[in-house]
Amino acid sequence: MQEQVLPAASAPYSTFLYVLIPLLPFLGFLINGLLNRRLSGTVAGLISSAAVLGSFAISVFLFLNFQYQYTVTLFDWISVGSLQIPFSYQIDQLSLIMLLLVTGVGFLIHVYSIGYMHHDENVGKFFSFLNLFVFSMLVLVLGANFVILFIGWEGVGLCSYLLIGFWNKNHNYNNAAKKAFIINRIGDLGFLLGIFLIYLTFNSVQFGEVFQKAHLGQFGPYTVSIVTVITLLLFVGATGKSAQLPLYTWLPDAMAGPTPVSALIHAATMVTAGIYMILRANVLFTLAPDTLEVIAIIGAATALFAATIGLAQNDIKKVLAYSTVSQLGYMFLALGVMGYSTSLFHVLTHAFFKALMFLGAGSVIHAMSNEQDMRRMGGLRKALPITFITFLIGCLAIAGIPPFSGFFSKDEILLHAYQHSKALYAVGLFTAFLTAFYMFRLLFLTFFGEFRGTEEQKHHLHESPASMTLPLVILAILAAVGGFMNAPLLLGEENGYLANYLAPLFTYSKQLNPAAFGVEVDHATEYMLIGLSVGAGVLGIIFAYVQYVSRGVRPAEDDAHRSAPENVVYNKYYIDELYNGLFVRPIMGLSRGLYRYVENGIIDPVVNGFGRLTMGGGQLLRYVQTGSVETYLILMVVGIVLVLALNYLKF
Repeated sequence: MQEQVLPAASAPYSTFLYVLIPLLPFLGFLINGLLNRRLSGTVAGLISSAAVLGSFAISVFLFLNFQYQYTVTLFDWISVGSLQIPFSYQIDQLSLIMLLLVTGVGFLIHVYSIGYMHHDENVGKFFSFLNLFVFSMLVLVLGANFVILFIGWEGVGLCSYLLIGFWNKNHNYNNAAKKAFIINRIGDLGFLLGIFLIYLTFNSVQFGEVFQKAHLGQFGPYTVSIVTVITLLLFVGATGKSAQLPLYTWLPDAMAGPTPVSALIHAATMVTAGIYMILRANVLFTLAPDTLEVIAIIGAATALFAATIGLAQNDIKKVLAYSTVSQLGYMFLALGVMGYSTSLFHVLTHAFFKALMFLGAGSVIHAMSNEQDMRRMGGLRKALPITFITFLIGCLAIAGIPPFSGFFSKDEILLHAYQHSKALYAVGLFTAFLTAFYMFRLLFLTFFGEFRGTEEQKHHLHESPASMTLPLVILAILAAVGGFMNAPLLLGEENGYLANYLAPLFTYSKQLNPAAFGVEVDHATEYMLIGLSVGAGVLGIIFAYVQYVSRGVRPAEDDAHRSAPENVVYNKYYIDELYNGLFVRPIMGLSRGLYRYVENGIIDPVVNGFGRLTMGGGQLLRYVQTGSVETYLILMVVGIVLVLALNYLKF
């Protein structure tokens, strides 16, 4: 489908409508930020939620009335020589789907936060930052060029720093926020270099112009191999933002923030940015098959690696965090094997069940008086029935059990992987088994068996308020039925609704590599793959049930003896320690050395010397302006004597 570039006045709807989508959350950010101490938590939450709900309503209106792709230029922004970057929004199938995801799930998380954060002393600031987070993500998905996308990209990075370290009186939380910020800057450097190279290659950063030139083979002074370099750099940015190997370590530590923040980061905003960016630039990646192979391998490796770590975690939010890293690996695996629409499909279903489970974990933590260790829980299904039922639905969805949403999206990813590489398929299938096992391990340890907490915690147990349980119910419904949006067999179509809806976005890619879009599997093979996928999930659930319900096994305490393999997995393969040894400590040592010997030993003495010289000169020269006639006469006589002496010496 050919994109239409329209001035704001010619857009299908009023310019103000497009501006309102990100503007409403930004206004919520300003109101709650400026009136932080004057608004109650409930009022701040209602203002913040209403702002996101307004954006969602406009997004639904645009989605229902969408007819063709177009770019709306709001105003000329940067104009330097041949560099012309308008501030423009792109309205197409991808941006509309992402708008619905960000604002819809974001709204539910905002409503949930009203009940979860109402006791916090800085609740107004919290909702202010939460609105800013949504605003940044909306700018990211609406931008019609790489520069505006990068503004939103950096905005969500900033907001993650503000929200992960929101409880900034805790030193560990501050470290987690800094870790997320710094690791993302590493990835963002690669992304920024990729944008520079895009401009040098295509003399533009506008999506429509760049992708059309790439499709036509117009690479400026370069050959098609330049696209491989560009896409690898873009992928570096995606590995940071979407937590892939080796830049994934920030995401588990991001659990330091309030639970609604974790849900927003993992489900609707930050970690989906890398997948969105690759989907947006799919033409470039189709032209770089080597990059796609790298993406597929790293995605599969990340999915398996994070799943193994999830087996041994005892913090309920940490399990979900490593689950997110693993599921993001699935999404990148789909991208790498050119299952573009399938990757977005899993983004959507994952948003439903992962937001559900994070908010469910928050409900558990709320009932357990901020306890997050699953070893101190147990038997909570009786005290928290709504949380339990909704959480169970989320676990069934992520385990890939039909007819829940995760079954459809994960099965499609495995199908694409099977067509591309049997080895990648095997990794994905084994990861599916591990996912079912560790997620039901979490469920059984938390909600089954005898309660293992304190008497005070047991006395405090209660179901969460309606502001928290209602979003859980809505997300549970979406997690249960969301997979049908792309279920081709049941719809009687060659592809599901979502794939057909997104098809125009991949027109150029399909023309460049039609074989990748036309591979079909016979029904016998398809049914076999479905059986293996479901079987892996069911087997994982059975293993978890036998281990943690039938046998009543409880995870060992931190100081318990473990075998060497168990110790390696329990300590997350010592990756953080490795990074500390290879990068953090040497850099900190270098910084201390530079501070001690260069700054204090050289720079400070030189700068302070100039200061002392200036002060000393001033002390002497101030005698020239004493106001005393006698002093002036003496200076005149001294001056005359010096002039005569110099004149005499000259001759």
